[in-house]
Amino acid sequence: MTAVATGIDLLSSKSFADGHPVEQYRWLRENAPVFWHDEPGGPGFWAVTGYDLVRQVSKQPDIFSSAAGGIMINEFPPEELEFFRTMILVMDPPKHSFYRRLVGGLFTPKRAALWTDSIGDTVRAILDEVCERGECDLVEDIAGKLPSYVIAELLGIPRADGERLYVLTEIMHSAPDAVTDEQRFAAMGEITGYAAQVRQQKLAEPADDLASRLVVAEVDGQRLTEQEFSSFFLLLLNAGGDTTRNLIGGATVNLLRRPELLARLRADMPGLMPTTVEELLRFQSPVIYMRRTAVRDTELGGTRIAAGDKVAVYYGAANGDPAVFDRPEELVLDRTPNEHVAFGGGGPHFCLGSHFGRIEITEMMTQLLTRFPDLELTGEPTWLASNFISGPTHVPVRYTPSTPIGG
Repeated sequence: MTAVATGIDLLSSKSFADGHPVEQYRWLRENAPVFWHDEPGGPGFWAVTGYDLVRQVSKQPDIFSSAAGGIMINEFPPEELEFFRTMILVMDPPKHSFYRRLVGGLFTPKRAALWTDSIGDTVRAILDEVCERGECDLVEDIAGKLPSYVIAELLGIPRADGERLYVLTEIMHSAPDAVTDEQRFAAMGEITGYAAQVRQQKLAEPADDLASRLVVAEVDGQRLTEQEFSSFFLLLLNAGGDTTRNLIGGATVNLLRRPELLARLRADMPGLMPTTVEELLRFQSPVIYMRRTAVRDTELGGTRIAAGDKVAVYYGAANGDPAVFDRPEELVLDRTPNEHVAFGGGGPHFCLGSHFGRIEITEMMTQLLTRFPDLELTGEPTWLASNFISGPTHVPVRYTPSTPIGG
């Protein structure tokens, strides 16, 4: 039986207007870690907030399916859902396993490490663009450009196109109370149309980039179809951009609001940055939730779940579980161990691009904090109107102007 709750609303973007709703998460973990959440215009869903329970759901795709109803709480028309099911994020094993093998070799730690110098150069170029100005919007001018530029380079497309695609992904991730379904589907359609053009170009003129490799990648003699390529392209933009952009924006805000921690990090960047990146991922948790659908009657945390029920796992809540993390609501730069679930709760859908994300975050945070030693906020950040992705949309900052490094 679910505890009676007041003030719990994980659907409204207002609950995420300044990051994760920590107080709501705390109440849920303590009173109803598997909580029946009403849904205006819908059947309702189970909100799962405990760390062990989030991991349990994530590791049982045979019970909690990604494909049955998709990964978003809101329902999609059948034709839209069928399209999403061509994305590995919305597949279940064994189909998911096949496509993961098809592309997985392109995202190994070794492959990602080969891009470290290139990503570092991209960060340097981005900071060169703003260093002489003395002020900028940290999200639009810095954090937002990094994944846009990196993904553009990875895919072998123009940077300007990468920036446009970033705008479209922001539309896709806005909450239903902020963006209409028509606007969301139009953005998705523009991205997939562009992806189809890229596929044709790479088939005709292959190059040494990820898009060209995806076009010719094979498992058991099979390649990605045009629709599958477009779906994977869409996934790269969404998953590849969100974690990095929102982590950097939100993490910088959190550090600037804690000057003593920022000073400590700057004093020992090589020693503290590795654990700091993991802690910022835990603390910020850019992906708010993923939905699964129960495909048979089951039990979760002592609660009966019926076949067909929607189940949403909340990563930010799990990453704040005091049963796993000591002082979870504090930012602890040298936290070890740190088995956070910012990249997923384990199981088949653990983030393919996690290694790329860590490299991007490390390079940006290191260079940003080194080159702008007096970086400071000049106004209150605004946050993305989303109940799915957590991160700021605007962060006004200033710093002492400096000369571009070039290179």
